[in-house]
Amino acid sequence: MMAGTPPDNFILPITKYSGAAIDDEFSRLHVLKSNNQISWLRTILRNAKTCHGDFVFNADRLIRLVIEEALNFLPTHNKTVITPKGVPYEGKAFNKGNCGVSLVRSGEAMEKSLRECCRSIRIGKMLIRHDDDDSCRPPKVIYVRLPPDIAERNVLLMYPLMNTGGTIHQSIKELKKNNVKEDRIIICTLFVTPDSLRHVFASFPTVRILTTEVNEDCALHFGERYFGTDN
Repeated sequence: MMAGTPPDNFILPITKYSGAAIDDEFSRLHVLKSNNQISWLRTILRNAKTCHGDFVFNADRLIRLVIEEALNFLPTHNKTVITPKGVPYEGKAFNKGNCGVSLVRSGEAMEKSLRECCRSIRIGKMLIRHDDDDSCRPPKVIYVRLPPDIAERNVLLMYPLMNTGGTIHQSIKELKKNNVKEDRIIICTLFVTPDSLRHVFASFPTVRILTTEVNEDCALHFGERYFGTDN
């Protein structure tokens, strides 16, 4: 049996949102095309009985798919190289000026995959917390460390879950305070709710959001399970 195999009676919550309906409502949303592998990985992560080791292993696999797809939205230019046989090859190269920003803590789980794809990429961090005494207030920005020239960069904003969209909303506001252009922000996430999408796109209609699933249920406790602090 493969690592992380869910029990036979495990039922995956069924999304109520068809691809066509999602595309019509959110033109800047990109959902990875579902296949057996992606569905399998999502099932493992949603299974409450998945052990810590299997959760991390399979979360890393799903994150890697999201990061690799996000790279397709970064600007490129034509480049000619010479093959070992001395033959010119017309290909592509990424433009300079890309970076990642992870939202502490769960967003840090996505840094590994980004570095595996782009070894020398700069990665900034933000810590944004909700006020436990007043849940109606917007989240507070506690800590920010960004590349000094981030205004000139395309930003991969990494956060595995968008439940209400409040944390992502606040992080985009912080990026814009640092003169990052809205249409240069690509949000890399795994699971989102429709309400979180509406919250973010209502204020920032030109950001891109890349995810694997839109579902009303986003209660995965991702950070606690990934870093082993859920017990």
